[in-house]
Formats: sequence, C-alpha cells, structure tokens
Amino acid sequence: MAAGRRARHYAPVPRIKTLVLAAAGVLVVAGGALTVLDVTRDDRRSELTAALADLAVTAPEFSVAVLDETNGERFSYRGDEQFTTASVVKADVLACTLLRAQDEDRRLSAEQRELTARMIRASDNDATTALFEQLGAAGGLTGCNGRIGLEETTVDPKWGLSRTTADDQVRLLGDLAGDESPLGADSRRYALDLMSTVNADQDWGVPAVARDGETAAVKNGWDTSTADGGRWVVNSIGRVVSADRDTDVSIAVLSHGNASMADGIALVERVAGLTRDHLAY
Repeated sequence: MAAGRRARHYAPVPRIKTLVLAAAGVLVVAGGALTVLDVTRDDRRSELTAALADLAVTAPEFSVAVLDETNGERFSYRGDEQFTTASVVKADVLACTLLRAQDEDRRLSAEQRELTARMIRASDNDATTALFEQLGAAGGLTGCNGRIGLEETTVDPKWGLSRTTADDQVRLLGDLAGDESPLGADSRRYALDLMSTVNADQDWGVPAVARDGETAAVKNGWDTSTADGGRWVVNSIGRVVSADRDTDVSIAVLSHGNASMADGIALVERVAGLTRDHLAY
C-alpha cells in the first residue's frame, strides 16, 4: 500500500478584481476605483444556478450540493437526482463502520484500521468489500444510512452500483463534520484525517478549489458504465477548511456520461469551482 499523503495546499488564483463581501453587498476594487454592488446572498445563488444551467447545456449530466458549515446554509443544483456512487460510497462505509464500533463501545480493531486506511487513502476495493460484508452488506449499510439521515441513497449488493444524490452526500459530509452527528468527535476526526491524507492519485476533484492555507478532505469515485455505452461516472465529495475556520464548506459533485475519466475530473472541478466563485465562501 502506498503511504498516505498529507493534504495539498493550493495557491490562490490571481484575480483582476478584489472582492470584499459585506452584509449589504460587495465592494469591488478595480483600477483604483471603488464601486459598491448590491449583491445579496440570493443574487449569488441565482447567478450560480444560471452558470450551472449554462454549463449543463453542453456538459454531461451532473449535480452539485454545498453545505456551509459556518452558518448552516445549503445550495443544490439537481441535488435530489440520483447518480451511481462508484467509490464515493466508501465514505458511507467508513462512517457506518465507525458508528458500529461506537455502538459496541470500542475502537476500531487493528484490522479495521488497516482496511479503512486502504479504502479511503488508496480507494482499495478489496478492503471496501471486507468492511461492507462486516456491516451486513447491502442490508446493514441501508440500516445504518437510516440512522445517519441518508434518505435518498439506495445500496446495491455490488456496492459501487449504489445510487445516491448530491444532497445525501452533503448530509453525510455534515455527519463527518458537525457536532450534531451521531458520530462522536474521535470518529469524525479519524474519518476526516483519512480523507485529508489520500494518496497522490486520489487527490483531485473538490481539493482543486482549496486556496493557500486551506486543507481539503476528499473521497472520489469513478467507473465506466456499460449501460451508458462505456462512458464514465466521475464523482467527488469533500470538505474545504481554512486554518481559522472562517471557511468550512462541504461539497458534493456527481456526474455521469463523461467521455473519459479526465473529462469527468475536469467537469467536477469546474462545477466545484463555480460554487466557490459565486457563493464566495
């Protein structure tokens, strides 16, 4: 197994304009001139929806959901539409493995720690199958999902063919981050540590929107779909957090119908980037 890698830090993209968000609007500094624009939160959400709709005209099908952990605000675009999970279901398996250990008032066994590390950091399928079966396969994961609030996820006996929504994946990310989660603080820290130390070949998707001084946690999923002519399912779920916690955002982007894995990665990163540009988190 390749060693886990510490999360990357991303340098900010240079911008011609400097935006300073205020309660009543946005101050735009450009060329030495100061202009006050009345851009409300609803305006930003509407602009994001329009930008995503424009992209959807030419892009493969996608959905996105965002949860700002600092204020509880949510945004979604086609957030209740189901997509195949591929390997993002592994974050669900991790959460439920931790919850079962809590129920039994114990820590993960040494074997489970090794399996969960392989499953998240390297996206190892054999490790996932072992943990999935320990949970009771589809029935066990479904029962756990009822407890953690995943109401729009359908678990398949072949776990990678499970179906979920961006809204549900953001609920799961909230469970991995929020104090109101059924998962205790130690479990949440363990899960997010694994997701923020993925191997280099797993480090794409949501982390692309992280800026200098921010840490990104991520679980990606990808697979070809026979039913879709061999086109690619490419998904990315994750969390971006600044050192001062002024930014703490969970993002889920799901897609299918991509011509290649590289095309799918470019799409999910573009969608995630649009949420950051327009929601200004």
